[in-house]
This record gives sequence, C-alpha cells and structure tokens, in this order.
Amino acid sequence: MSVAEYIGDEVSAAGYRLCGVDVHIADRHNVSSLINQACKSASLVLVGSSTAQFLPAAELELLMENITPPVLVVPDIAGRQTVPDITTLIHKQLGMLE
Repeated sequence: MSVAEYIGDEVSAAGYRLCGVDVHIADRHNVSSLINQACKSASLVLVGSSTAQFLPAAELELLMENITPPVLVVPDIAGRQTVPDITTLIHKQLGMLE
C-alpha cells in the first residue's frame, strides 16, 4: 500500500514525484477510474484542482467525504482552478452543522 497518490496534471505530478508520492497523469476520460484505483491502494489520495473539475460535483463530494482514505483536492501548479472549501464537509462529518 502506498502512503500517498497524486492524480492530476503532468507538471504538478513532477513535483509530487520528487517528494516520493506515486503519481498518475489524468484526463477527463480516466480520472474517475484512477481515483477509484488510488482509493483501494493508498492511505491518502490527492487530486489536482484542474483534474477535479472533470468529475461531476456529486461524485467529487462523495469522494471528499471519504475518511479512509482521505481524498483531498490540492491546487495545481498554474492555480487556475479553485480548491473546494472542506470546512462544511468536516463539520458535517463531525456532526457540528448548525
């Protein structure tokens, strides 16, 4: 089992690879299957923000609700896409919603 896996664009993946993270280059056709495979083999799954936009909003929300393994959307190198705010999601998981 790998500690962390990054799924995203090629340039951002190069940086994660240098840190020892297993990386997968994704596009709109394979992103869902790559994330599902990573969830089976990694302790932490990082998804680039430019790649996360290829997922339907409902699917992305379900993935981010995962506790094991945690799935996080991280900024890509260009910073073109925003990263979802996970505060509400964490509050929901902890039963802290008002």
